[in-house]
Amino acid sequence: MYCTDDLDIERFWKDDSASREGNCFAKSTMQPALGIRMSDECVFAELGEEGEPWGYTERERRIELNKRYNEKALKTVGKSLLVEEYPPEDSYLPGTVQIGKIFGGEYTYEAGTYWLHGDFESEKDLEKMLDNVEKADIREMILPERWEYEKKRIFETYGNRPSQFMGIRGPITLMNSLYGTERMLYLMCDAPELCRRFSDAIADVVIKYIKIMITESGKTLDNFEHGFYFADDDCNLLTPELYENFGYPVLKKVFDFAAPNAEDTRYQHSDSAMGHLLPILSRLNLTGCNFGPTLTVREIRKHMPKTCIDGQVAPFTFMSNDETKIIEEVKRDCEMAKENDLRGLNLSCAGSINNGSLLTSMKAVMWAVQKYGQYN
Repeated sequence: MYCTDDLDIERFWKDDSASREGNCFAKSTMQPALGIRMSDECVFAELGEEGEPWGYTERERRIELNKRYNEKALKTVGKSLLVEEYPPEDSYLPGTVQIGKIFGGEYTYEAGTYWLHGDFESEKDLEKMLDNVEKADIREMILPERWEYEKKRIFETYGNRPSQFMGIRGPITLMNSLYGTERMLYLMCDAPELCRRFSDAIADVVIKYIKIMITESGKTLDNFEHGFYFADDDCNLLTPELYENFGYPVLKKVFDFAAPNAEDTRYQHSDSAMGHLLPILSRLNLTGCNFGPTLTVREIRKHMPKTCIDGQVAPFTFMSNDETKIIEEVKRDCEMAKENDLRGLNLSCAGSINNGSLLTSMKAVMWAVQKYGQYN
């Protein structure tokens, strides 16, 4: 049993303030960084309120819930965690079309969130879709009606420009959502040329999307904010050989364009069992990663010595609010980060933080970092 009452909150946040220097590798830092900042969806269980954690919450109610949550957070962990002020509703640009629709999919609202589905029954259906994508005007497809009018109005009223396009669901998750798991895997084995065409099309569309939004944001292709991230939960379904053929090339092409320099953000999130793909992903020189809880800091560090690890507390451990188990996992991660003085740990969940995760669990993580994570 542990008692977290002796956590020195003021000292913790002072030590944490510099912990991200050098991408969490700086020798001057005192302890691993704390990546856990909870999330909007956690307000419901914490406050005993009804609501859809992944769904829409009316703006004024969201502000009220977040303010109450922050009052509790200040008492528990010494810091406000959630946003309390939101821009005026008319300051938001209309959303650009998501990449799944470019590839013939549809997004449906189910169980509090949107899911992408495809309707391809055969290889011929897929070929026809790729024919359409390859000759499409991507700019015309992704920018909604009244885009130019709204862009001009919002800039003149609020001084805001569109954002760059800097992250997306990964290529295997996209292929799986559109074509289905079994058919995708059979396609990769039985029709590799067609599947490679699918993979190439994804890379080409993503890069076109990035370039379009660079221009829309007011920047140029010679002077834009570098960096890109992929969230590819389903890539763990593939063998190393299949991933090398159909997943890796997409990331390589996109990173080569959007994050060409050593210091540019190159990030991969896949909260699944990723051990078999680490040797391939290591060649991308990721600056950050967030993998599933079956991996340890030690295993990731073996393949990615210069990658900042966001992990590796299991989300279900964190959500269980069992402080003893939480502390034991944080202690494990801290001790592995200190091996050979490698560092590079941003103490986070190995996946999403879900409703049901309480502020007392965050406090337990902080206590364990202060107790077992000191580098010097």
